[in-house]
Amino acid sequence: MRLNRIYTKAGDGGETRLVGGQKVAKDSARIETYGTVDELSSCLGLARAALATPPQPAGAAELDAVIRRIQNELFNLGSDLATLPEDRHPQQPLIEARHVAALERQIDVWNEALPELRSFVLPGGGWVASSLHLARTVCRRAERLVVSLRATEAVGDQVLPYLNRLSDALFVMSRHASRLYGEPEPLWEPEKT
Repeated sequence: MRLNRIYTKAGDGGETRLVGGQKVAKDSARIETYGTVDELSSCLGLARAALATPPQPAGAAELDAVIRRIQNELFNLGSDLATLPEDRHPQQPLIEARHVAALERQIDVWNEALPELRSFVLPGGGWVASSLHLARTVCRRAERLVVSLRATEAVGDQVLPYLNRLSDALFVMSRHASRLYGEPEPLWEPEKT
């Protein structure tokens, strides 16, 4: 793939094209959905930048590698959403059940080492944990958009399970990051409201 020309002016009228060439409005449900997946990947980029900032604790490189893998999978998911089922190519990367299973395995590994929760975790903590909480909320929005899109258009079978599992993984990752950095997890204290 070569991306030499960055601007084309083709979208100046408020339309863009899907992978199959169909023109759609830039605010269509499909574009909004994969645009939100792109936003999610950007949030994960923030988390990776925070992870790269010294001092790096033991385990930071492993977490970075997992996040990088997820960013690549999100591009596959975006490709899936940008392509109508009838336009998919045999070699097109898509989200598969194995990607969902890999998230489940990672959740189990990290969650096993975390202390039991007795309250909800408030988004916050350090930079890495906070970035992962932000990613989690954007992931949940992407998930809601996929549910809406799926009501009217075809969506890949594993798109929704992947986003659902990813939001769970991001929650556990944020807790894992807090533990790596030795940062306390802010917990919801309803009696203090």
